[in-house]
Amino acid sequence: MQAVLRAAQLCKGFARGKSRVEALDEVTFEVRPGVVTGLIGPDGAGKTTLMRLAAGLLLPDTGSLEVMGLDVVSTPLEVQASIGYMPQRFGLYTDLSVQENLDLYADLQGVDPRARPARYARLMEMTGLAPFTGRLAGQLSGGMKQKLGLACTLVRPPRLLLLDEPTVGVDPVSRRELWAIVYQLVEQEQMSVLLSTAYLDEAQRCAEVVLLHQGRVVGQGSPDAFSRPLQGRTYQVGHPQLGRRRLQAELAAREGVLDAVLQDAQVRVVTQTPGAPPQRGEEQWQAVAPRFEDAFVERLAVPHPHPVQLPTQAPGEAREVIKVAGLERRFGAFRAVRDLSFSVHSGEVFGLLGANGAGKTTTFRMLCGLLPPSGGQLQVAGHDLRRAAARARREIGYMSQRFSLYGHLSVAQNLGFFARAYGLRGDYLRQRIAWAMREFELEPVATVDAVELPLGYQQRLAMAAALLHEPRILFLDEPTSGVDPLARREFWARINAQAEAGVTVLVTTHFMEEAEYCDRLAIMASGELLALGTPAQVRARCTGADGVVPSFEEAFIQLIEGHAA
Repeated sequence: MQAVLRAAQLCKGFARGKSRVEALDEVTFEVRPGVVTGLIGPDGAGKTTLMRLAAGLLLPDTGSLEVMGLDVVSTPLEVQASIGYMPQRFGLYTDLSVQENLDLYADLQGVDPRARPARYARLMEMTGLAPFTGRLAGQLSGGMKQKLGLACTLVRPPRLLLLDEPTVGVDPVSRRELWAIVYQLVEQEQMSVLLSTAYLDEAQRCAEVVLLHQGRVVGQGSPDAFSRPLQGRTYQVGHPQLGRRRLQAELAAREGVLDAVLQDAQVRVVTQTPGAPPQRGEEQWQAVAPRFEDAFVERLAVPHPHPVQLPTQAPGEAREVIKVAGLERRFGAFRAVRDLSFSVHSGEVFGLLGANGAGKTTTFRMLCGLLPPSGGQLQVAGHDLRRAAARARREIGYMSQRFSLYGHLSVAQNLGFFARAYGLRGDYLRQRIAWAMREFELEPVATVDAVELPLGYQQRLAMAAALLHEPRILFLDEPTSGVDPLARREFWARINAQAEAGVTVLVTTHFMEEAEYCDRLAIMASGELLALGTPAQVRARCTGADGVVPSFEEAFIQLIEGHAA
């Protein structure tokens, strides 16, 4: 069967200041028709550049690229007429309704008005947006916006659909719904799909995977073909006495261990060679089946030159530093948060989870003193936020959902600005900037403008800026959204080190495997508290009559769907 996309010796570079960056370097691969092919790789691998080339929006420097048998260089308009392309930030018009957005994109794509009603009905049924055609796009949840973006892309049925990270920042329920739509398109409309994603569990759903790294293809095949060679090298490790974070840190530093991450209340380990290394003390090792993420790390991981070290001494007795009782927030007649109560202790990693629109970010902003509550009690670091928000903010480090530093200032200039904004002066200011440069390994990019940094480095810079004034409480609003798995591991190693030093960490995330890094968590739905406890307690609450304990993602979806019902 003829490939729907064929790249041969494809090269594309960009000027960056006085230097040149090769985004794609002699890339060669094919995409089979009628299946979902995953385009996987770390930040800066070249995934988005490749998508834009395939969509005819960029031209290659050298090499050839054919889409649906058409040469992209000589016939870009014909290529664009035969494909659908949904970029990372799809251009919905927020002041137009769902129906008006559909009409606009149908006009732009030249869809026959007589064919529109049937196509619209099909798309609204597929996406579940039929009850919301009159709602403004700006008033939709994150997941609904992504589904509307996909519907607008599909108003004219394409033969090849290009999706550039369509599930970034989307909750697990909406992610599952988006994947159901993709499967429907493949099975019922014989569409071919090339999809890039930062979620490696989604790679398991693809028929084939193309793995990119530093602009080069380092492998192509089925997900099982990637993971099969790791048979006998993957384990789950537990310890009856040692805390999970300590156990993970010890295993990650151990000779013979390639990777160690928290999973299902234990530590998942990938060894460098078949067989477990010598076990220590009361460790309990159990062999488990390899997965695609293990293969991703095995192929791409480079030994970290400066591993993050946990403190050698415990910070002392935990104390209550955040107290929420009957918290409410209203926007007119709409109650975004209602009767919310929980507490967080020092040195605790506390997760705030929920579907898009659940009220997490609103709660977060109230906890940071950025938004006044409409009712209830809210204490942070011993300060009542309704009376002493400014004093409380001195104890807080905040990292927002979107990169919010100054893009056209360099890394060093951003650190200097935020250090002074936090009131740091003299030798202490210089010491803290030197600490941030060293601890987050920012020296090589100190003079680079923040906007030009890869996403992983932007996240490092944002976290470094939030920690300059040594806050007692660290707020992280979806800090790893869109970040590749290697950068996420590094990021969580730093979070764990802060928690072990006694810093209280409050985090929101849509990566359900990251929920396992939390000591306790709260799950919200429609502004209300749905569940509160440790990850193990939440999973146990959703255990079925057969006694099978679900994964955390399965438990999360069960709780959210049960609440919706």
